[in-house]
Amino acid sequence: MRALQWMLVLRELLIGCGNNRRKKMSIGELEWDELVTIDHDPNCGADILHDLDQTPWPLDADQFDACHAYQVLEHLGAQGDVHAFFATFGEIWRVLKPGGLLYATVPSWKSVWCWGDPSHKRVINSGSVMFLNQFEYHRQVGHTSMSDFRHIWQGDFEIEHADDDGDDFTFILQAMKPARSFMDHIPPEPPVEGAEHKPK
Repeated sequence: MRALQWMLVLRELLIGCGNNRRKKMSIGELEWDELVTIDHDPNCGADILHDLDQTPWPLDADQFDACHAYQVLEHLGAQGDVHAFFATFGEIWRVLKPGGLLYATVPSWKSVWCWGDPSHKRVINSGSVMFLNQFEYHRQVGHTSMSDFRHIWQGDFEIEHADDDGDDFTFILQAMKPARSFMDHIPPEPPVEGAEHKPK
């Protein structure tokens, strides 16, 4: 099985590639098998020239084993623009194969560069990616302050890794396809602290 795993050719997408083609995150080898690049800059030599704020992206669904986005997602959309946030992650979810992975880095919200860079449009942190996980809606809506965006967000990512070192927020998301549905399983009401138990 291990030998077969190394024989597989991974098709990967580097989002907002710029002039750097280095693979910074991976569960396996830090080398590309089959790489496709996409960027809006005509001078960086990307395979696909496209404004990432314009959706849908000119890519077919379910074609990549992994997507990589290094210091690019903070340049898309706008803080508070819910539709743009879900549109971006919706495109990543759409082009990933079932079980495919998104490897991403963005500036930490604690970093001076997070809002210091005038080209940054939004903050993405551990709370942000929680809104991409259908189970978190099931678990939290009605019990915490988590807003319910299930009428907008039809995708589903499992959070495999999330780490904020004060400079960068690094995360890995796995595309759950088909998206999980928990509508038939209503979570129990959390116990009210201090409430008396009254026997029936």
